[in-house]
Amino acid sequence: MVSFCAMLIASCTTQKQMTYLANAQPDRADSINMSFRAQSELIIRNGDALTIFVSALDQEAVVPYNLPMVVYAKPGEQTLSTTPALQYYIVDENGDIDFPVLGKVHVAGLKRTEVQEMLKKQLEAQILNPLVMVNIAGAKVSVMGEVARPGTIGMTNGRMTILDALAAAGDMTPYGRRDNVLVTREKDGKLEIGRLNLRSTDIYTSPYYFLQQNDVVYVSPNKVRAVSSTNAGLWVSVVGTLASTAAVIVTIVK
Repeated sequence: MVSFCAMLIASCTTQKQMTYLANAQPDRADSINMSFRAQSELIIRNGDALTIFVSALDQEAVVPYNLPMVVYAKPGEQTLSTTPALQYYIVDENGDIDFPVLGKVHVAGLKRTEVQEMLKKQLEAQILNPLVMVNIAGAKVSVMGEVARPGTIGMTNGRMTILDALAAAGDMTPYGRRDNVLVTREKDGKLEIGRLNLRSTDIYTSPYYFLQQNDVVYVSPNKVRAVSSTNAGLWVSVVGTLASTAAVIVTIVK
């Protein structure tokens, strides 16, 4: 009976409701591109952990500008680890990092390539032809709800769209609402909430199409999931009662 009810209700979920970008047409691309803004890199934010490495032909000259590698002993062991651990620059609440020799450097709101160029210019007065490499360490998003593999996803290539995140999570289940995907984001110490309709090409112009580090994506369940899980017993009871009533009526009529 439960299986029958679930199948009956699932039949109401049409192929159209499960289709992404249902209104996508080639002639819509031009109008979308008028307001579409591609994002090539993440924007550094308060609380981010950065790795910054300075190099040059004169290796001794750059030593003061690099954080020392850390070696440590495991609990209960006397020998130090043979794998040094990187140290990170944490972006403080003011958007600054404390960089060796240079002191406070404001990095929040900038891309990592912009920070590289800024530090390079400041170091050129002290180092001949410096090379600066900046990366955001541990950038990630979380995907929850009606997806095949909910969990945390690393932003390894420097940017991630909502479609990238869902693909990495194994796509939505048949019970996920394509027209109601929630994205929560912390920005400037405040919480932002956005909703996306993935059945519409309007997502390309949404500020939540390109995800930011620490965003949380939640795919809400459709009515089929609600019926087939928590309310399954109720539906079985209702269907059973209706069936019994119908049987009594048929008997009386005969």
